Amino acid sequence: MAQPEYLRIAAELRQRIASGQLTPGEQLPTLPALCATYGVSETTIRNALRLLATEGLIETRARAGTRVRPRPPIHRMAADRYRSTPGARSTPYTRDQGIGWSEYRLDKRFEKAQADNELAALFECEVGERLLARHFVFYDNDQPTQMSTSYVRWSDVAGTPVADPINEPWPGGTRAQLATLGINVSAITESFTAGMPNEIETAGLVPEGWTPVRVVMRRVSG
Repeated sequence: MAQPEYLRIAAELRQRIASGQLTPGEQLPTLPALCATYGVSETTIRNALRLLATEGLIETRARAGTRVRPRPPIHRMAADRYRSTPGARSTPYTRDQGIGWSEYRLDKRFEKAQADNELAALFECEVGERLLARHFVFYDNDQPTQMSTSYVRWSDVAGTPVADPINEPWPGGTRAQLATLGINVSAITESFTAGMPNEIETAGLVPEGWTPVRVVMRRVSG
């Protein structure tokens, strides 16, 4: 079966971006020019460009045309991001960002929740068990750079400082919080995905909506 034309065109443009023939920030030819180059309809070109935009390779702005999306610098997480230093006013986030405590700001919202099927599997508990959901937006010099939702068992934190948002940000992060409850973390597992932002991520992090986000699923166990 022949490959659809828009996939062939997207593959060629993708290769030109990967090879550097089309550089970050460079504007792509206009729709009529691309139609003439590939001998296809405007609909086919739009489908190809939509695919590349979904992959985060290009972006289109009103009255500015379509351009190759600038590549953000690779940010490597420090190997010691989960190590705790007694008395240190830092968290894994501040160490990742290389910022001081005074540069760190956090929006926070706590609410009681119930474990759905996915959360019940992660917590190895019954569906419907009460949890505390903690929603955060992290700022580096007033710029939102990360958001997260963290779940802990309500039975572990009820009536403790961990359940009170007034105590956030907490030096040492979740690991330090759990330690105050007598829960010593023995394992941290992570999985990563990436894609275009959903509605919540667009509102909280990338109002423009065209910047891909990396999603980290982190499970902390004692």
